[in-house]
Amino acid sequence: MQGFILHTQRVRDEDLIVYILSSKALLKTYRFYGLRHSSILNGYKIDFALEENSTFLPRLKDVLHLGFSWILDREKMLFWQEFIRLLYGHLKEVNELDSFYFDLLDECAKRFSKQNPKRVILDAYVRILEFEGRLHKDFICFACDEKVKGNITLLRAFLPSHDFCAFSYEFSHQKLEIFYEKKNCSIFDDEEISKIYKLIKQGL
Repeated sequence: MQGFILHTQRVRDEDLIVYILSSKALLKTYRFYGLRHSSILNGYKIDFALEENSTFLPRLKDVLHLGFSWILDREKMLFWQEFIRLLYGHLKEVNELDSFYFDLLDECAKRFSKQNPKRVILDAYVRILEFEGRLHKDFICFACDEKVKGNITLLRAFLPSHDFCAFSYEFSHQKLEIFYEKKNCSIFDDEEISKIYKLIKQGL
């Protein structure tokens, strides 16, 4: 079985509770003597086995780290772990999941090797919003329920607003339409990317 480590929690000295995103679920597992075996870090992709326990969490065992080509690039790893924390915060209350999330992380990990991490995360973020039915393509202001006809002010989770209804970053209506349609942020310059990334860090 394969999965991405979304979160770890230390318990009883060196043992760990490990949350793993598989293709079907967010698994909550127990790892004995977590610091004495192969590394267990947020964001790592692993191959693993589970030993079921009728009275407690399934035990995580036979862990094999499936490394990324960019794993030693500190800057990329920091962006990756930031995205992983964001995703964990969004999914932590869910058990069964569509394979969409696992497949998306798999694709992002591959794109990280050749592309700007912020841009990869932006493309993934908008895909998550669309998959969950939360992408507001109609550009109706969340505050006054009127259509925004000029530039769009975006808030967390890309909620659209008029500039006089909320204080945040403003973006071109046309650029956002293209971004939402193509799920590709190449339409934005680096300054715009930095602004959108700050919104993403606020959460899903």
